[in-house]
Amino acid sequence: MVAAAIVVILPFFMPEKFAPGPVWLVPAIQSGLLVAMLVADPGRIDRHSARIHGLRLAFVALLALGAAFAVGNLTADILRGGELVNEPGKLLWAAVLVFTDIVIAFAFVYWELADGGPGFRANHPVPHPDLAFPQHTSPELAPPGWRPVFVDYLYLSLTNSIAFSPTDTMPLARWAKLVMGIQSAAAIVLIGLVVAQAVNVL
Repeated sequence: MVAAAIVVILPFFMPEKFAPGPVWLVPAIQSGLLVAMLVADPGRIDRHSARIHGLRLAFVALLALGAAFAVGNLTADILRGGELVNEPGKLLWAAVLVFTDIVIAFAFVYWELADGGPGFRANHPVPHPDLAFPQHTSPELAPPGWRPVFVDYLYLSLTNSIAFSPTDTMPLARWAKLVMGIQSAAAIVLIGLVVAQAVNVL
């Protein structure tokens, strides 16, 4: 829930043009979805039901939309020499916020889409996982009944953004390969453009 709260409030700290519409609109909808999920499942928001799964999918879709919009606008601002280009401090701050948005948003994408979602994973064994964590490939390293939780997907998202490739967790499903590829490409564009601009300023 902490990660969800962080990603919901991030747009308020970004330049207003990075938001798809009024800066309050997407966070307001996301907050409503979070409240609905908490009411429907007061625990860890991982109960297996079609209604809760639908709420989580809507929440994740909004996160992905917001992250894509922020990356696109920051990239466009740098390429066309916008106002942030002339203010290195603001550019770096915006890049850090957008990078954080990417990491958390994609963590939620993996968490929700992998193996039928957290509700399904909590109640069913997954013999053929979409994402192969080290505990899957080397079960002797994990306690009996181990299954990934949100922090595992957050770590996957962070390392995929920094290394631009899988590290300890391998995508097995086609959708996972596609999503991880998109995330790596977005991170490369973001980091590459910001570093290039910083070198240019220096």
